[in-house]
Amino acid sequence: MSGMHLSKEFFELIKAIGESKSKQEEDRIIASEILTLKKKLDGSSGGGGGMIMSPGSPIPSMGTPGGKGGNNALSSKKKAREFLVRLLYVEMLGHDGSFGFIKAVELAAAQSIMHKKTGYLICSCCLSPDHEFRFMLVNQMQRDLISSNLLECQGALVAVTNLITSDLVTTVSTQVIGLLDHTSEIVRKKAIIALHRLHQLSPDAVTMDELVDKLRKMLCDRDPSVMGSTLNAIEAMARVDVRPFKDLVSSLVSVLKQICERRLPSEYDYHRIPAPWKQMKIVRILSVIGKNDSQSSEGMYEVVADCLRKADEAGINASNAIVYECIRCITTIYPNPVLLDAAGASISRFLSSRNQNLKYLGVTGLASIVERHPKYAADHQLAVIECLEDKDETLLRKTLDLLYRMTNPVNVEFITDRLLHFLRGSTDPYMKKDLTGKICTIAERYAPNNAWYVRTITELFKIGGDMVDHAVATNLMSLIAEGTGNEDDDEEADMVLRKQAVELYVSILGNPPNRMPRVLVETLAWVLGEYGYLSSTMTLDYIIDSMCTLLQSGNTAKLGGGAATTRRLVLSAIMKMVAQYGSCPAAAAKCIDEYTKSQDPDTQRRCLEFMAMLTTAPYLLGEVFPIDASLEDVEVDVGLSFMNGLVAEAVSNGARPYQKPDDDDDDDVYGGGAAAAGASAFKMTPYEKPSEKTYGQGQMHGLGSTSMGPTGAANVALPPGGAMNAHGGGGVTPMPVAQPANDGLTLRSTANVWGKKPAAPAPMAPATNSFAATTNSFANSNTINSPTSSGGYGGSSSYGGSS
Repeated sequence: MSGMHLSKEFFELIKAIGESKSKQEEDRIIASEILTLKKKLDGSSGGGGGMIMSPGSPIPSMGTPGGKGGNNALSSKKKAREFLVRLLYVEMLGHDGSFGFIKAVELAAAQSIMHKKTGYLICSCCLSPDHEFRFMLVNQMQRDLISSNLLECQGALVAVTNLITSDLVTTVSTQVIGLLDHTSEIVRKKAIIALHRLHQLSPDAVTMDELVDKLRKMLCDRDPSVMGSTLNAIEAMARVDVRPFKDLVSSLVSVLKQICERRLPSEYDYHRIPAPWKQMKIVRILSVIGKNDSQSSEGMYEVVADCLRKADEAGINASNAIVYECIRCITTIYPNPVLLDAAGASISRFLSSRNQNLKYLGVTGLASIVERHPKYAADHQLAVIECLEDKDETLLRKTLDLLYRMTNPVNVEFITDRLLHFLRGSTDPYMKKDLTGKICTIAERYAPNNAWYVRTITELFKIGGDMVDHAVATNLMSLIAEGTGNEDDDEEADMVLRKQAVELYVSILGNPPNRMPRVLVETLAWVLGEYGYLSSTMTLDYIIDSMCTLLQSGNTAKLGGGAATTRRLVLSAIMKMVAQYGSCPAAAAKCIDEYTKSQDPDTQRRCLEFMAMLTTAPYLLGEVFPIDASLEDVEVDVGLSFMNGLVAEAVSNGARPYQKPDDDDDDDVYGGGAAAAGASAFKMTPYEKPSEKTYGQGQMHGLGSTSMGPTGAANVALPPGGAMNAHGGGGVTPMPVAQPANDGLTLRSTANVWGKKPAAPAPMAPATNSFAATTNSFANSNTINSPTSSGGYGGSSSYGGSS
């Protein structure tokens, strides 16, 4: 409906909708319009708005018998048509307009073609596929399909494609097939489209063979518009099943040649380009038919080359679209070197253009060539790199995808460097995530050597570590530990790789960025913890101090967010390096001592165990923290045979041998034990009254003190014989440990929260030898004495206490 035919009410409605400031205001406007339309369509302004049957019409109409009721709004078909268009606005904006659907069905049966098209339009847009009113339209569509009025046939064919459902196909298929022979080319064109739609809805009613036979006939129609509609149906069906159209290559080539030679009427030209849309459609069909088929492809080489050449000479937008389709066709069909060279030349022209749209075509076309013929990428590598400097985000994404496809062992270093440079300045999280995955993939696939791979992945950790999969870090650590994995390569090459990795991470540790991702911190801690002794630029004690500074800096951004697992890995690395260094620097002692009071149980346990081992059994550090043993299998003695000697010694000293309880759960499962014999499974004997000294208290005394050595001490050395050389020196002899004279109970920062609070603290009772012999822990003596004259720790008892 043109603007000059709009009523004032309709004009005000459209204006109010366009000027509404919120959804609520728009809803109020539509609600008011719904009330108005209901009043108009129900005929409330006049009398007798009942529904009657019009003579000769299968559809009921609304109005007054005998043509009376002239004041009724529905008496005017023009107003009724406007009301239904206003109803369409109501439906488009999400409100219910079902109250007017019956009027749309009535309007579809009108004699006026404008009213009929409006009725079909409203029904097509508003009626759901299962709506009952669709059945009321079938008879009307059948009447229109066989009508002698050309416009009624056209309107019915359009309605068939939108309103017919799968269960109604058989009711109109015969009439649609009959219209393929209509004298009007417009009707034949619409009939082809309608028949294809009926086949999609019900392949059993309109079979493939029947439709293909009709399409072959209509492809040679004397009117180009009918031939164009046939091409649409052929392309859609060929993408589903190309076999019925394999023998159409000669016909399609003949049609395309006629178009290129300008044999079609000039009314089909667009900016002096003959029928560009038909050319593109035929080229696309040829690409589908010729894919992986050398025989079919040979028949289309000549016409595709001619089409590409003539379109490339024109140099306008319409011809550029034809060139792009020809490039896609050339890269899809069976390859021909001459055509590939011609396509490469056209792509080069696109990439060198200042027009961003043409650059996009060039990048997309080059991506299709590179996918199957990578050798053509080398000539355009620099031109593609320049596209990364463009501000068009769509072009950037396509260029990044093309670079990923172009990567090979020759250009992997250059392309990866450019991708990392782009990633460093990108702010789009989705693009960074996608680009990070692509860099990981090409680095693993085309890495020229292991050292380059370690440097590249480490740089990727620094730039986008939060988006890197942790499996990448695991693979990197495995590469450093295992080396090449080839038997022919000697250990010397693997050791060189480890030294290079250590120097790389030492440089990061020496000058850490303001923010380090978690994966970078964890990888750094593992590498330096395992191989820190290999560094030639930084001493091991300086590395330990730097790691402690990083851990205690309080800057969670430098510590990968400060997660508990990350702190545990850094602490483990410090402990490994202490074992390699042979003595415990004061910074490490202070750091580990502070984390004995950590809220994380795992971290606290690690630190307490390490301090107990350091003070009581330093000779075990070499076994607990072996050098370069990350990939060695750990032998587990599931039978605990190493305890046999201790058990035998305890039994010989009078200990009672172990006896399996009568009420053991394993016996209960099989019906044995005391419970099966009728005895009670519960022990009702009360516990003995505890003595003043409770087992377990004080056994870690001193391990959580302010430091592991005197204030101001540079290092806290291990006892004589307990130090290990930096390269995993061999056996060490444990230092004889002196037994303290008095082992007292130390309650550091503890409160009596159980039982009754004593009135005054009682003086500590001196520890007896029986208590010292009873406690079995990492450190029975619980006071770290000052370093002895030899630099070690004294005053700690050894393992083996057993009652």
